[in-house]
Amino acid sequence: MAESPAFSSRDPAATDFWDERFAAGFTPWDAGGVPPAFTRWMATLGPGAGRRVLVPGCGSAYEVAALDAAGFAVTAIDYAAEAVARGRAVLGAALADRVLRQADFFDFAQDASGADARFDVIYERAFMAALPPALWPQWADRCAALLAPGGLLTGLFVIESAVPAPRRGPPFVTTRAEADALLDADFALQQSQTVPATESLPVFAGREQWLAWQRRAVQSAGG
Repeated sequence: MAESPAFSSRDPAATDFWDERFAAGFTPWDAGGVPPAFTRWMATLGPGAGRRVLVPGCGSAYEVAALDAAGFAVTAIDYAAEAVARGRAVLGAALADRVLRQADFFDFAQDASGADARFDVIYERAFMAALPPALWPQWADRCAALLAPGGLLTGLFVIESAVPAPRRGPPFVTTRAEADALLDADFALQQSQTVPATESLPVFAGREQWLAWQRRAVQSAGG
């Protein structure tokens, strides 16, 4: 992996952190295309038929075109302007105008009409690993709020058997026990598959798992 240039921002919770790296072309997390695990997952799906998919922290947004072509109603967001510019370059203006937005995952408006516009799928491409661990409980709550009951939080997570000391990132690795503790209240694990290291970039190699979590039905106030 290339040595990191001397960036001024060291806080991955700040937009400047990502803007600097995209502007400098320092993106060791960018594979330059669609991950094989995503392609395998897409092969198991039927036509999108308007099902709503959110891609948070989309960056270069390679997967977005495939989801759109399959008929899914895609919303791809990133809060860093340089990342959105990169996504527009990859997708082209026509598609980007329809599906790509500069927005913060934690507070963006889903539907100005006020309709129930929750998503059927949130596609995770190491977005959790890009966030400082202090934000993970907020991330888990937001995923639960954005997904309709029965919806899927699925994609590539960066998993270690134990938390490294100190835990540096990004990517910030998690353990399955940590992920379970974050998500079990609102989600049920449906799939867990280790991704071959040969399919991963060096920054992720040997640590990627494809996980699929299904949003539990929302219980009434009476239980």
